[in-house]
Amino acid sequence: MSGMIGGAIAGAIFKQVWKFASGKDDAPQATSDEYGWREILVASAIQGAIFGVVKAAIDRSAARSIHRATGK
Repeated sequence: MSGMIGGAIAGAIFKQVWKFASGKDDAPQATSDEYGWREILVASAIQGAIFGVVKAAIDRSAARSIHRATGK
């Protein structure tokens, strides 16, 4: 459940970051002929970093909550 929520949060954050950084509404798809390698790889790197940070924040929050609840 937290993975789906985290994915939705990360996706929303990425969409806003990409829109701000590129001025475009949608990020390039890897299979799109409209974009070059550089733009696709930069978008992918940004998306991966955001997903990683969101996942770590959710995992850390869950671990701390469990620790507080159980003392372990």
